[in-house]
Amino acid sequence: MSGEGGPSPAAEGVLAADSALDLGTLRDVLGFHVTLANITTVGLFERHVGQPFALRKAEYSLLMLLLANGSTPAKRLARTLRLSAPAFTMLIDRMQDKQWLRRERNPADRRSQLIVLSADGQALARRAQAASKTMEASLQRRLSRAERAMLIELLAKLSGHRDDESDDATPS
Repeated sequence: MSGEGGPSPAAEGVLAADSALDLGTLRDVLGFHVTLANITTVGLFERHVGQPFALRKAEYSLLMLLLANGSTPAKRLARTLRLSAPAFTMLIDRMQDKQWLRRERNPADRRSQLIVLSADGQALARRAQAASKTMEASLQRRLSRAERAMLIELLAKLSGHRDDESDDATPS
């Protein structure tokens, strides 16, 4: 305590740390808010899916895409996940080593490969998908159904992701 009966400078620092900071310019920096939301969602992912199933985010995402779409050309998956060819190859190699998927020649275009879930990969994908529902429920409690739909739409717009557009198309 200071001599006048008020808090000491050290105590004032603790009090200031306990109250909300003025975000200043960060209040309007979209990337800052996206980063904070990412920290929350990654933490939930790790707790519900990542640690229990020893899955990385990219592995989980690829499993979910294959579960939803079946055999899919490698290039299309890499483009959807925004992975470079070398990074995607490393991901596929790692998952193939774990026997979660395999590569097959595309019968429609022998120059390309299809990525196919193995029986083990399909079982893992279904278990991870079920576990992700509790993760999503935790997030859904924070938003109304309309807010969640709007957030997904806005994030898709920011990421430039459109299911029916090519990568070089400009977003509207």
